[in-house]
Amino acid sequence: MKLMIFIGITIFGTVGGWLGALMDHGNWLGGWSILLGAVGSFFGIWAGYKAGQYSGM
Repeated sequence: MKLMIFIGITIFGTVGGWLGALMDHGNWLGGWSILLGAVGSFFGIWAGYKAGQYSGM
């Protein structure tokens, strides 16, 4: 379960930060990047938890 949550946080947090950087013209420390990275990480926690439940880990 921990592994699935960690993978979810890593993937969705990175994608969220990347999308925020695109919206902020390449600024990785901009407001959009930080906000969407945090939202993606929280979604990654949920998705990883559900994936762990589904796989029986």
